Amino acid sequence: MEILQTICQLVVGLGILNVWLLRLKKKTPYRGGDASSIKEEFSVYGLPELLVWVIGAVKVSAALALLIGIALPTLVLPAALVLAVLMLGAIIMHVKVKDPAIKSLPATGIFVLTLFLIFIQSNTQI
Repeated sequence: MEILQTICQLVVGLGILNVWLLRLKKKTPYRGGDASSIKEEFSVYGLPELLVWVIGAVKVSAALALLIGIALPTLVLPAALVLAVLMLGAIIMHVKVKDPAIKSLPATGIFVLTLFLIFIQSNTQI
């Protein structure tokens, strides 16, 4: 189970870093509406530009915490909780703007993986 947890931490952590650091200004098939960047995507959702940077900083920090959590497991639960809430918010935003379900696939996948990490961490701390 430890190997599966580590794989989940790597997938989630590196996935979030990829989106927020490498693909920030790139068009992907998963952006909300017809947005071609994260900034435009937040605009499609009706969210202020300031939230791009706040949510980005929180997501990048949580992703780094998940990666560091491979060595320091106490970081995993809080990071997974934060990301689960943010991914749920992302899914809700896709629904709000009536995106096709495929657009929320990455957020849904990350949400499921973070729920798995929360479940594993909750059971190991009891």
